[in-house]
Amino acid sequence: MADLVIKQQDIIERILTMELVRVTERAAVAAAHLRGRGDEKAADQAAVDAMRRELNRLPIDGTIVIGEGERDEAPMLFIGERVGTMTGPKVDIAVDPLEGTTLCAKDMAGSVAVMAVAQAGALLNAPDVYMEKIAIGPGYPEGVVDLDMTPEENVRALAKAKGVTPGEITVLILDRERHQGLIDGCRRAGASVRMITDGDVAGVIYCAQTAISGVDMYMGTGGAPEGVLAAGALRCVGGQMQGRLVLDTPEKIERARSMGITDPKRKYTMKELANGDVIVCLTGVTDGPLVQGVKFGKDIINTDTLIYRSVTGTVRRIGAEHREMGKFRLD
Repeated sequence: MADLVIKQQDIIERILTMELVRVTERAAVAAAHLRGRGDEKAADQAAVDAMRRELNRLPIDGTIVIGEGERDEAPMLFIGERVGTMTGPKVDIAVDPLEGTTLCAKDMAGSVAVMAVAQAGALLNAPDVYMEKIAIGPGYPEGVVDLDMTPEENVRALAKAKGVTPGEITVLILDRERHQGLIDGCRRAGASVRMITDGDVAGVIYCAQTAISGVDMYMGTGGAPEGVLAAGALRCVGGQMQGRLVLDTPEKIERARSMGITDPKRKYTMKELANGDVIVCLTGVTDGPLVQGVKFGKDIINTDTLIYRSVTGTVRRIGAEHREMGKFRLD
C-alpha cells in the first residue's frame, strides 16, 4: 500500500508540472489572440475551450470543483464536470481560464490563465458565488487579521505585528462600489489603499511579495474560484488567508448544502480552502507584475508561466518559445 501511495504521488508530480504548463499556455494564447478587441465573452470562451481540450488529454481522473459556473450556467468547465482520460489518479481541479476578462478585452496589465490541481478532496467544493477574503504575507502570528474585525482593527493589528505605523501599511482592494466601506475604514486607520480593477488571484499573491509589490494586505469580496486558486498559491509562497462564502439567499444556501456546506457563515482558513499537495499554474495573457503576457512573433510565440507547489514550497518560472511554423495549434 505504501508503495502504491508513493507511486501515485510520483505520477501526480510528473503529470502536474509540464503538463499543467501546457494547459494554461494554451488557454493564455487562445485568449491573447483576442486582446484589445473589447469582447470579454469571446476571449473567455476561447480560453475555456482551449483549457478544456488540453485537460482532457491528461492521464487523470479529474473533477472540476471550482469552475466557470454550475452545470446550468456554464456549458464547459462547470462545477462537477469530469475531465482527463479517466485512466490516472483522482484529482480536484480549480480553474479560471481567463482571470481579468476586462483586462484582456482592453489589453490592460494583469490578465492571466490560471488553474490549480490537488489530490481528490483537497480543494473546497463550493457553488459559484462571491467570497469575502482577507490575506497577508508570511512572518506573522496566526490570527493577526480576521474577517470579523473591522478594516481599522485589521490595519492597526497588522501594523503592530509588523512594527510600523498604520501609515506604513498598504492594502490592496478591488475597485468596486461594494468596497467603499472597506476603503474608508482603511484610510481612517491611516493606511494607504491601492486599487485594482480586476485580478484578485494576483492581488492575494502580492501580499507574500511585499518587498517587491509594496502590498501588505488584501481584503474584499470577489469570486470564490479566485479565492481557492489564490489560497493554493499563497500556501506555496507563505502567508495567511481567510475566506467566507457569500450565501445571502435561500437558493445559494441550498446550493451550498447540496455540496456539503452546512454552515453558511463559516470562515475558511487557507488550508481549508486548498489542502494537501496543491499545484497552481499561472500563465500571462497580458503583461503584469507577476508574469509577462503572450508575445506573438513571426515564427515564435513566447509565454511566461509560474508554477507553485505547496508541498515543496517551490515557485518555478517557465519561459517558453513555441515554434510551430508561426502557428500555435490548438487542435
